[in-house]
Amino acid sequence: MKMHEPQEGPGVIAGLPESVKTVRLFGDREILLVGTAHVSRKSVEDVRQTIELSDPDSICVELCQTRYENITDRERWKNTDIVKIIREKKAMFLLSSLILTSFQKRIGQKLGVEPGAEMKKAVELAPAKQAELVLADRDIQITLRRTWARLGFFDKLKMFAQLSLGLVVTGEIDEETIEEIKKDENLADILEMLAREFPKVKATLIDERDVYLAGKIRQAPGRRVVAVVGAGHVPGILRELEEIEQKPLEPLMDVPPPSWWPSLLKWGIPAAVVALLVIGFLRAGAEHSLGSIYIWVLVNGVLSALGALLALGHPLTVLAAFLAAPLTSLNPMIAAGWVAGLVQAIVKRPRVEDLENLPEAIVSVKGFWLNPVTRILLVVAFANLGSVLGTFISGGWIAARTIG
Repeated sequence: MKMHEPQEGPGVIAGLPESVKTVRLFGDREILLVGTAHVSRKSVEDVRQTIELSDPDSICVELCQTRYENITDRERWKNTDIVKIIREKKAMFLLSSLILTSFQKRIGQKLGVEPGAEMKKAVELAPAKQAELVLADRDIQITLRRTWARLGFFDKLKMFAQLSLGLVVTGEIDEETIEEIKKDENLADILEMLAREFPKVKATLIDERDVYLAGKIRQAPGRRVVAVVGAGHVPGILRELEEIEQKPLEPLMDVPPPSWWPSLLKWGIPAAVVALLVIGFLRAGAEHSLGSIYIWVLVNGVLSALGALLALGHPLTVLAAFLAAPLTSLNPMIAAGWVAGLVQAIVKRPRVEDLENLPEAIVSVKGFWLNPVTRILLVVAFANLGSVLGTFISGGWIAARTIG
């Protein structure tokens, strides 16, 4: 363990940036929390200055293994298996992640800063300072799965709509705006707004990760630890570090089972449609039921195909969406978007070049639609959305003509 020379009195280091909060734990341990913005040039300098001045034993970064590889391995996209992603039902997770990344990249381009540059700087300085690098964040897949499991259907649609809007609209953002956002009083307003709009999202994306990050920072070896985290996490981490006992982290790694009502809805709607067809047959004969079947097939098929078409899917993909939607809407184990996405991936399989260009493609709306990888994800999303709309519209139409 390295020995530290205190400056300006016991445990005080001269010249630390304003973004740094110092916490002293039992056993003469010192935690230096650096609150950053992921697209701030000043945050990069704050990280460098703090590490240089403090000579830490450990450097904690707000990264999990996946995100660490994302910022350190430029070749990672070459190994992306888009077919496997669709089969494992991870297409929507990847699409949401790419939309968020797109937002950060466009802001970063305006400011001339690579998103995550402050984390990358901390990672680069760890070997030079002979400090142990600690990946202190919870695995991104667990965070996303816990968040997704807690959201209702309409909350998911609302969140995806707001994410998609962020792809198109960024507004004017400069370095001064970024630094203002990092201030405690502004962060409180932003988090309060997030809590009002999506309380369950705030619980998993912010609150739980505050607990997890604080726990990992506590466990970091050495007397002096520098922790580089997003400014939004600093207040929560400070609260957790002030607690005498550390909260257990294991429960935060579990994925809660989905709510019972979405499953009931997924199986209930097909059962209701079949029941309506039977009732229509008994009350008005085969011709009535046949008309209801036509409605089901055409409305489901056309809307799902239209979704695939909006995503600029291949003609065979559009046809696959049309044929699959009426059947998959009656089978909750399969989705029309998955079928359409697999067909798109087969007829327009992405090349290595397309995967390599993905980080640049997602910066613009045009790039999202033209890159073969993101186009597949858009096919999945839009074909599924069309199928869902088709199910509700055609189901309501059939109910009205059968019972009304």
